[in-house]
Amino acid sequence: MSPALTTLHLDGLIPVRSGKVRELYDLEEGYLIVATDRISAFDCILPNGIPDKGKILTQLSAWWFSRFGSEINHHVLSTDVREFPARLAPYQSLLEGRSMLVRKTKVLPVECVARGYLIGSGWKEYAAGGSVCGLTLRPGYQLADRLDQPIFTPATKADEGHDENITYERMVEIVGSALAAELKATTLALYRKAADYAQTRGILLADTKFEFGIDAQGQLRLIDEILTPDSSRYWPADHYQPGSSPASYDKQFVRDYLESLTWDKQPPAPILPETVVLQTRNKYLEAFERLTGKPPEL
Repeated sequence: MSPALTTLHLDGLIPVRSGKVRELYDLEEGYLIVATDRISAFDCILPNGIPDKGKILTQLSAWWFSRFGSEINHHVLSTDVREFPARLAPYQSLLEGRSMLVRKTKVLPVECVARGYLIGSGWKEYAAGGSVCGLTLRPGYQLADRLDQPIFTPATKADEGHDENITYERMVEIVGSALAAELKATTLALYRKAADYAQTRGILLADTKFEFGIDAQGQLRLIDEILTPDSSRYWPADHYQPGSSPASYDKQFVRDYLESLTWDKQPPAPILPETVVLQTRNKYLEAFERLTGKPPEL
């Protein structure tokens, strides 16, 4: 197991955006997205990362993009470093398995969230007032219950901190009625297909978020990462029990450990012990292998 890659330096290239996990570089041929092994919790990037996390997330995204490729336009040009621009050749071993060359798009300022189960912020809203993002739901749902039908619950994108849930009507004000309707229909269709497939692999897809952009030709494209444990809640089907919060294939071990501390959830964040790092890495690996039927290339 290689050490976690938490910082990235490509000579002559400066990221146009540095996120909690990924670095975005503007190339003439497109954007280069590189996923590091950084991990965040409670909006803080932790000092030590999860080895190979960036490779697992990138390769799972690429697998889903390929699976959806004939049904929706997306931004991926290549995940093969040998096809990247020549000036990136010195960094092939560094970029292998954790990077994508993608089309440039104008990112739409909304997160497109599909929920099939009532958990997280959706459950909190429902428990407080019986609705989620302005959608009134029938009474009687328990924590983590499966919804009668998947719902679309958009959010505004936040550069820092949490995204904020909004109503569909507010989304229409932001992007227009025609585009909002297309985003809603596309998001729910992708969710249903992914959830149906995941269930055949013994996994429940509780919810997920997608991002979209408009390319230079005015075409809508699915962008960013998709259907990874960082952008979705995956639950093992054999442990699912409505009324309690299911175990997830994500950074649950990290959150549980941090909640056990007296840390005030403000930077600087504490260093994760090796046992928590390994447990978290194993969960990411398990999700990848169960969904794809094969191990990632690490």
